[in-house]
Amino acid sequence: MGESEVYEDFHDIPENDAYEEASKLIKNHKGKVIAFTGSGISAEAGIPTFRGKDGLWNKYKPEELATPEAFRRDPRKVWEWYKWRMKKIAKAEPTLAHKVLAKWEERGIILGIVTQNVDGLHQRAGSKEVVELHGSIWRVRCTRCGKEYNLGFGNVPEEDLPKCKECGGLLRPAVVWFHEPLPARNWMMAESLFNEAEVILVVGTSGLVYPAASLPVNAAVQGKALIEINPEDTPLTSLSRVKIKAKASEAFKKLEEMVS
Repeated sequence: MGESEVYEDFHDIPENDAYEEASKLIKNHKGKVIAFTGSGISAEAGIPTFRGKDGLWNKYKPEELATPEAFRRDPRKVWEWYKWRMKKIAKAEPTLAHKVLAKWEERGIILGIVTQNVDGLHQRAGSKEVVELHGSIWRVRCTRCGKEYNLGFGNVPEEDLPKCKECGGLLRPAVVWFHEPLPARNWMMAESLFNEAEVILVVGTSGLVYPAASLPVNAAVQGKALIEINPEDTPLTSLSRVKIKAKASEAFKKLEEMVS
């Protein structure tokens, strides 16, 4: 596909044909498919998204809760917000979409998942090859010595301000905040998966967060097929070979029947 080429005619493709085309691409490229997921896949589990009509950033200011400066200024406030989110996520169960992706990995249909989510629901569903571009809410890191701790899904720190067992430094959530770079190792792993793939399932992402969104954009420019699953149109829609305008679980229920 040339750099200027976009797919504009899929809006006229009947829904059943979109599923047919998507399932054909998945079956024909078995073992060369990956998923690129965003908060929309977890929204059905009751986890709020960040953008969109009911997104968290419509209610809270990122600069007060999700920046290194905010943490230095008021770590207690930041921790209170993250503990609220952790408690909400701890009650969530993986959706059917999470479960189908885990099954597909086990069956060798997909190579793995690159996710922008920090909730851990892909691993909870049984997925093994998961690259967490923005870190995990279930890990914490010392602001003094850099030691990282894995809390485990559902384990919310009891202390108001959790401290490092090694040096006594203040711990922070091991997630990527605004004004911070993505972890280099995770980025390289994500690039490696995208390089191996021929088909990318783009699921529940706004396509607005960079540099993460550059991965599917570059893949499309290289001629790889994007299958976008999202009830809304996004900046990635015009680059997609197939658009399935549905929520993730609804789409994967149908795709699982057709791919099996």
